[in-house]
Amino acid sequence: MRTRTTLAAAGAAFLLALTGCGNDTERVSVTKSDAKPEPSPTAPGPTPEPEPQTTFAIGETADIDDEPNNVSFSATVIAYTQPVKGPQAPTEDLGGDAWATAEIKVCNVKGETFTVSQFPWSLAYEDGTRVEVSGLNGGDLPKPEFPTNDVSVKPDRCVRGKIPFPVQSDTRPQYIVYAPDALDEPLEWTVPGQ
Repeated sequence: MRTRTTLAAAGAAFLLALTGCGNDTERVSVTKSDAKPEPSPTAPGPTPEPEPQTTFAIGETADIDDEPNNVSFSATVIAYTQPVKGPQAPTEDLGGDAWATAEIKVCNVKGETFTVSQFPWSLAYEDGTRVEVSGLNGGDLPKPEFPTNDVSVKPDRCVRGKIPFPVQSDTRPQYIVYAPDALDEPLEWTVPGQ
């Protein structure tokens, strides 16, 4: 059974919002796949609206339905790796001394074609700092790469790949954050400690 939650979303152009655009208020439903059902209330009366589901464990899938805009998609953080072996360490101007990757999968479940890219994704640390994507691709960065430029995702299709982040090797992020403009609250996947 799935636990359904609702997030208010900015999404007049939700197709673009997956990569960062939109400004009209719509209702978007976010569901954690394979979630345990919530207990039924024991007191009679109206059932309160559940709190929005915004935090997930790595490997869990967020199912996002925007019925008014005819878009349903899923987002999953499959894995987080730090440090990543292979590529040359990031340069000093990128702000890290090692590479980390988040392996991401976004699927168009049904509805209109939309676009995805790396740019709505970031790493959040306990002290409040954020690491944004570098925008780098190619070379010896880990493969397969999640697209840096907008790519279209047709219904029943997915995009999967690794997003590289320049990080400090002695600290780990608390969350992997997905914050497209369509969602009022970003979705977060908790990064386990070492």
